[in-house]
Amino acid sequence: MTGDPSNAPQLSSPSYRLAALDQDFLLGDAMRGVRFQLEFEKAERALKAWGVRSTIVVFGSARIREDGPGSQPRWYAEARRFGTLASLQGGAIQEPGSVRDNVIATGGGPGIMAAANRGAAEARAPSIGFNITLPNEQEPSPWTTPELTFRFHYFAMRKMHLAMRANALVVFPGGFGTLDELFEILTLRQTGKAPPVPIVLVDRTYWSAVIGFETLAAEGFIAPSDLDLFTFAETAPEIWDALLAGGVEPGRPVGGKPAVGGGSGDQSMG
Repeated sequence: MTGDPSNAPQLSSPSYRLAALDQDFLLGDAMRGVRFQLEFEKAERALKAWGVRSTIVVFGSARIREDGPGSQPRWYAEARRFGTLASLQGGAIQEPGSVRDNVIATGGGPGIMAAANRGAAEARAPSIGFNITLPNEQEPSPWTTPELTFRFHYFAMRKMHLAMRANALVVFPGGFGTLDELFEILTLRQTGKAPPVPIVLVDRTYWSAVIGFETLAAEGFIAPSDLDLFTFAETAPEIWDALLAGGVEPGRPVGGKPAVGGGSGDQSMG
């Protein structure tokens, strides 16, 4: 008398895998919407767990070095200084379980991004890194808070997380990626798809040479009032003062003590 045949083919069949553990299924075209949702929810839950209510997004070239040529050391130093200043003044430093505002958020890579995250770390404040998977893999910055260091596959979802909590956008000199992020936010502001958050471009000389904003207005491609969507600054205190003038509200530090530093008026929290 022979027994039942082996069920090994059934056990090894892809259809028998639990859907949540079936990588071939999850990475298929039909599940792209689910992957979008997963990328949104994973970062969303971590940010909520840390009480991150709002951010200040800092963009700039990944190629800028602290010891680089020309203006690179100055740009790096001001981004680092701003990361510290905004973290101390903005409300990122709070007791666990408290709401955090104006937390430094970057693309999570090197250059200007690392400088801003580094400044936040030196203030002993959390900061966020929204990394993206690229052909030449970008490694996460050592200065971002590990629990707030994310990696995205979809640029669209990464951009959404960068924008959705942003109280302000600070843009240092950069290339295609920086320009892409800048014009994304400018377009959202111009079309009323984003709230009126301040946008600060660092180093007027650089930006005036790279983009003819006035030419766009003169040719009628943008309204003259669109030039008011952004302002310029040169130093970390000037950036912070511009954000305050644009409506960013400073936070209250742990214990309600005034923060160290400040803008040109030595702004204090609370």
